[in-house]
Amino acid sequence: MKVEIYSDIACPWCYVGKARFERALAAFPKAAAVEVVYKPFQLDPSAPHEPRPHHDVLAAKYGPQARAMDARVTALGADEGITFDFDTVLENNSLLAHRLLRFALDTYGPAVQTRLKGKLMAGHFGEGLDIGDRAQLADTAVAAGLDRDAVTAFLAGDALTKEVLADIDEARELGISAVPTFVFEGRWAVQGGQETSVFLQALEQISRESSAAPTTEDADSCADGACAVPSPAEH
Repeated sequence: MKVEIYSDIACPWCYVGKARFERALAAFPKAAAVEVVYKPFQLDPSAPHEPRPHHDVLAAKYGPQARAMDARVTALGADEGITFDFDTVLENNSLLAHRLLRFALDTYGPAVQTRLKGKLMAGHFGEGLDIGDRAQLADTAVAAGLDRDAVTAFLAGDALTKEVLADIDEARELGISAVPTFVFEGRWAVQGGQETSVFLQALEQISRESSAAPTTEDADSCADGACAVPSPAEH
């Protein structure tokens, strides 16, 4: 079974969803036969390529409710064993990090890509990692098992940019407008950072059935289990 996970490094619900899905996968008897691939998605493709304090960015979008949104996610993350330290989070355009994830997939395979994804999210949300900084990305990649020289050379150029942008366009053409979205076998979809039991049920059901209607759940910004692309009025 192949599971393609559309997510953005800068999406807190993608981090929560990753943790819950991996817990479900660990409980799934046929986990060894499941291939997990992370696909790129950008909540804000127009974000500047420079680090900005998270609190400033979120307040500009959502006003006074921004702090309450962060507090809710922080508490929820703690229940999942995830550290959200929004005082240290730096927002930046995520394209470079998505290119690095594609490089990891193409060069090392899905398992290493998944490991890198986890380290990027942990760094971004809990350690002040600037996902647009090449040196910091290289350090993170090395910690995930990638070769430093190969990563440094890759990040110095623009390889895989067209491929990643094409993947992002394809996601929107498929109707994906909020992340995380989990696509099973290219046919069944589960949207949002669902409970672990939901993911386990999906894995079990899809392993039995040859066809089923996709299941999705509506999302609103980053408030209800998924992060959605803002409407033009929200930019």
